[in-house]
Amino acid sequence: MTLLLLVLIISLVSLAFAVYLARQVLAADEGTPQMQEIAAAIKEGAEAFLRRQNSTIFAIGIGVAVLIFVLYAFVRPPTIHDPTTPFNMAIATTLAFVFGAFCSGISGYIGMFVSIRANLRTASAVRTSLNSALQIALRGGAVSGLFVVAMSLLGVGGLFAVLRAFGVADEKIPLLIVGYGFGASLVALFAQLGGGIYTKAADVGADLVGKVEAGIPEDDPRNPAVIADLVGDNVGDCAGRGADLFESTAAENIGAMILGAGLATAAAAKGVHFALGMLGVMLFPLVARAFGLIASIVGIMAVRTDEQEDPMSALNRGYYIAAFLALCGFGLATRWLLYMPERPSAWLTFFICGLIGIATSQAFVYITQYYTEYRYRPVREIADSAQTGPATVIITGMAVALECTAIPIIVISLAIVGSYQLGNTVGIPGAGLFGTAVATMGMLATAAYILAMDTFGPITDNAGGIVEMSHQPEAIRKKTDRLDAVGNTTKALTKGYAIGSAALAAFLLFSAYLDEVRNYGFNITSVDIAKPDIWVGGLLGAMLVFLFSALAIRAVGKAAYYVINDVRAQFREKPGILAGTERPDYGRCVDIVTRGALRQMVVPGILAVAMPIVVGVVFKAAFGAGAEAVAALLMVGTMAGILMATMLNNGGGAWDNAKKYIETGQYGGKGSEAHKAAVVGDTVGDPFKDTAGPSLHVLIKLLSTITLVMAPLFI
Repeated sequence: MTLLLLVLIISLVSLAFAVYLARQVLAADEGTPQMQEIAAAIKEGAEAFLRRQNSTIFAIGIGVAVLIFVLYAFVRPPTIHDPTTPFNMAIATTLAFVFGAFCSGISGYIGMFVSIRANLRTASAVRTSLNSALQIALRGGAVSGLFVVAMSLLGVGGLFAVLRAFGVADEKIPLLIVGYGFGASLVALFAQLGGGIYTKAADVGADLVGKVEAGIPEDDPRNPAVIADLVGDNVGDCAGRGADLFESTAAENIGAMILGAGLATAAAAKGVHFALGMLGVMLFPLVARAFGLIASIVGIMAVRTDEQEDPMSALNRGYYIAAFLALCGFGLATRWLLYMPERPSAWLTFFICGLIGIATSQAFVYITQYYTEYRYRPVREIADSAQTGPATVIITGMAVALECTAIPIIVISLAIVGSYQLGNTVGIPGAGLFGTAVATMGMLATAAYILAMDTFGPITDNAGGIVEMSHQPEAIRKKTDRLDAVGNTTKALTKGYAIGSAALAAFLLFSAYLDEVRNYGFNITSVDIAKPDIWVGGLLGAMLVFLFSALAIRAVGKAAYYVINDVRAQFREKPGILAGTERPDYGRCVDIVTRGALRQMVVPGILAVAMPIVVGVVFKAAFGAGAEAVAALLMVGTMAGILMATMLNNGGGAWDNAKKYIETGQYGGKGSEAHKAAVVGDTVGDPFKDTAGPSLHVLIKLLSTITLVMAPLFI
């Protein structure tokens, strides 16, 4: 229990530190009355959206919880391999699901609670000091990062401790808490999907009517959709991404524990023993993640800059400090928990697997920068094509989006094969798969710092909007522009990080699914897609990714339609808005986009949840191959999802920055024909990079967690 106690103590200390940071941010100056009025409108809109969204998720979650209980307790026949009675399995899995959903929702809410207050403090601080503004924005984001990772650890560690106290065998506990990961995934999917639809519907509506039709600048207070646009940054990038990374860490921890139990059992069968036994191997992911929390805290507090330095350099310094300390902690955890007296160098092999994961995360940062920053060829090609109109912008952007899948896939492939082969050199069955799990842990070692950088983006974006709308001097606006540009970069980088970690975590969870199916007595060692029914299962997985993406993108179009019509109507009803003599009705626009986004998120969300269950149950009844067909769906769906998410994320980011490149004065600058063409490309890319792409990260892991929970039904 000492290990569990260590994990729980570090998690609680991290939560306490997050509260300290929140209090520090909230104590900062709140600026002018006009600034406070604008920030209050953003806060009110974000909280109203989240209340409505949580009500919708609650209703869907209750239905799924009842379904899990009924299927486990009354539908599925018991087997001799079950960890406990059917009723106890139903209770444990359902309660774990509810707890995971609750923790995921709380993590997202806390992050947004601070971000919609840190934006005002950042806007006020930038008037006197760029360093103060940078620190307030990053520490506001860090509240979200620390809460997400610490709550994930507390949830998994707490459930483990409770079930252990009830006398459940260590190796059986992960099978009873897989519901925690599924609950987190379900909330993450709807939070990311609903927030993504909202933010891009508001953004597209504000841009098309404001910039293109009315010819007014971004964040202009005359635009009725401008508050809805600023609200969207918070509900999509803060609450949505927070829930996304929460379920990443929760699901990866549970999957690694399942593989760790299998590895320790196989080692004992060969006469090889871990220094701290099976428990040490199973708790390794939690201990390594706890050390990563400490490293992230030090990195966050180390960030500072001056008035001349590029703020991105300060953030990078903090990241390198966090990564170095996380690496040291990872090495300590590996030596402590994975040491085998009979194989004294095995721990070092696993440590190198972790290094592969850390290197992979760094590679994804550089790859994302290359394809989304205007210093490099891909974005400049799109900007160049804008000289001949919107059609060539779309054609060139799609070419870049398709091209940008190649290098990330090669990097992921090298990471998986490299860590698998390294693990295999240990000479214990299952060590190769555990090596890939350790690589995934390495990639997620600095998750708290990465999420802090991600939430930094919408905070600085909002701060820029508040400064613009409160008519602050041009010199202040230039400072917020610098922070906003850095925020756009960090958001793009964290999306690359999220898809890379999703890819490694998905392979880990796929391996955990096969391991779990074997634990229930079904001997599956490979997935034979040469069988027609199994091949069809895989094909359905790929189809799910494309259909889900289509529904998500179409949802933005439909919700944006409501926004565009309302903005046009307000311009007609109040001609004085554009003259600056009448105030737009911001609240009406916020309410319209809220209702539109929540209405549109339900169908793609339910499709994602229902598809694997239906395939498993139907293929089991029709062909007696439910478990293998679902494995094929999971495997091929994951491959298609990784490719599609990479294409959508980087393609959308490239279109966005091509527009920003032209706005620096290239090809005629703002207002030119090239700029108008680039705005069209940016508008097309918005639902790609901020709705469908990030939602696919969650879908990939949701497929894994739902199959882990429902695996007993397919056998």
